[in-house]
Amino acid sequence: MLHPQYDVIVVGGGHAGAEAAAASGRMGCSTLLISLNLNAIAQMSCNPAIGGVAKGQLVREIDALGGIMGAVADSSGVQFRMLNRSKGPAMWSPRAQSDRMLYAQHIREKLEEIPTLHMRQDSVVGLLTDSGSVNGVVTQSGQHIPGKAVILTNGTFLNGLIHIGEKNFGGGRSGERASVGITENLEQLGFESGRLKTGTPPRLDGRTIDFEKLEIQYGDDEPTPFSYLTKSIPDKDKQLTCWIAYTTPAVHEVLKSGFDRSPMFNGRITSTGPRYCPSIEDKINRFAERDRHQLFVEPEGWNTYEIYLNGFSTSLPEDTQYQALRTIPGFEEVVMIRPGYAIEYDYFPPHQINRSMETKLLSSLYFAGQINGTTGYEEAASQGLMAGINAARKIQGKEEIVLKRSEAYIGVLIDDLVNKGTEEPYRMFTSRAEHRILLRQDNADLRLTPLSRDIGLATETRINDFARKETEISKLKEFLSDYSVRPEKFNLLLEHKQQAPLKQSQKLPKLITRPHLGLNELFDHDPELTEGVFSITKNPLVIEQVEIQFKYEGYIQKEHEMVRQISEKENMSIPESIDYSKIQSLSSEGRQKLQKVLPETIGQAGRISGVSASDIAVLMVYLNH
Repeated sequence: MLHPQYDVIVVGGGHAGAEAAAASGRMGCSTLLISLNLNAIAQMSCNPAIGGVAKGQLVREIDALGGIMGAVADSSGVQFRMLNRSKGPAMWSPRAQSDRMLYAQHIREKLEEIPTLHMRQDSVVGLLTDSGSVNGVVTQSGQHIPGKAVILTNGTFLNGLIHIGEKNFGGGRSGERASVGITENLEQLGFESGRLKTGTPPRLDGRTIDFEKLEIQYGDDEPTPFSYLTKSIPDKDKQLTCWIAYTTPAVHEVLKSGFDRSPMFNGRITSTGPRYCPSIEDKINRFAERDRHQLFVEPEGWNTYEIYLNGFSTSLPEDTQYQALRTIPGFEEVVMIRPGYAIEYDYFPPHQINRSMETKLLSSLYFAGQINGTTGYEEAASQGLMAGINAARKIQGKEEIVLKRSEAYIGVLIDDLVNKGTEEPYRMFTSRAEHRILLRQDNADLRLTPLSRDIGLATETRINDFARKETEISKLKEFLSDYSVRPEKFNLLLEHKQQAPLKQSQKLPKLITRPHLGLNELFDHDPELTEGVFSITKNPLVIEQVEIQFKYEGYIQKEHEMVRQISEKENMSIPESIDYSKIQSLSSEGRQKLQKVLPETIGQAGRISGVSASDIAVLMVYLNH
């Protein structure tokens, strides 16, 4: 044979493909990663940043499970910020501005370290199938490459069409051709496809921007890494600066002058774009009452002057983009390196996959990333990681891994896709997670590292670090639970905080539940406390974790009880062979949605849009008979 049989073939080298290939290869499977351009592995096609609200939680979970995104975000980061610090810890979300070229380089290096992983530059145009199962791929050059499992992570490349004003042309992103053939092959096999849209802003020459007219945005004084293995990242003085600019009514008038040639408004683009990341023309059209919109001026890396203008995504004609940019205060002399554009691409509505990421129609075929209708590097990487894990486990004859909504944001993401589907690019938000007080970014390792260890992705270093952290948390909680705080040491602090003074000594956990009061502040007023804590640990993450557990103990306990009650119903399984058409008491919509999604459990069925509580009651009665 010209090609050996691989255990897993990953098609696409973006963020989903990189995580899928890394997981499969590190779990011992012979893996082939096929990409149209191996020089564009893990390319940041849009903004040069990792994390953000809810997305940062995803990255920490990816890292805790043994994925590679978090560590690479740390090693290539140019600025780090923890968002929502003024809110409760369930809302804290890490974000890092990245060096675009360095990020892609480091991902490539991580992949090349895996001895069981091979790479090939080629275009896949179809699948090899036999008796309802995938057994390989067909490339553009006519090569048949056998594989026991195939993971499709094609991003925006499936029949991609780029729009700039009245011009459009095929492409998966700027400067790269689209992927043709896979959609047509999948449709012939019985899959349902659709079209979505996304966009990107123009890239600018930073040397031509007057930064004196912009608001400066610094990174955190004490930055927090994504990866639990990262020991240090640049402090504030060594981070790059970002800035904030604003549009004006004059900018809006220039933009409106190009609306008649905009593919968004003249009917050339008919597919749906991301609701929560609209184009600049869409923003000024939908929010006509606003006289300005915020723009984030973000550097692309350490060794480049290229600037990403976050918030100015557009597909307007290039001359309109240029004139509008030069009307923004501070951008009067700006030079545009590359215009913004919109891109339409094929996706496959995700009711066609199981929560393991395996398709329902074809065994051993997995979908991950934008092919499932999501948007964002972090959402794609999460799916790719789970697809890689489950493809490897299936080949190894092991049970699939399905994360629950109460276990991880990744579980929420996949459950939402499978059960609710999406008709617009899906983006993760903290509001989507009903158990978010349990799914904080600070405890991702406590939740998921044991699973990473069990599936074979956790390194020995990670396992040892985790065991040490668990021990330190336990010892610190025990010490602080017995520690008495005395009025004479802390009443001055409490007075300064405008809080009620202590009338007598009390245990520290009770004091720490007060608002705006943390352990680090108590250290400054009690050398004995400080000495006791530091004899156990000097790890700030351990101290923070214990503080959060004390401060929110009541809420956390209530949440665990709620999860327990829900899980009793959640775990009631539904046979694959069930015929919903024979259950006459179901509503017609409920019957239709259940037959379409084919849920695995009662809990999953209850989250399907259109399935009512009475439908669930009928289904449970039917199953109990």
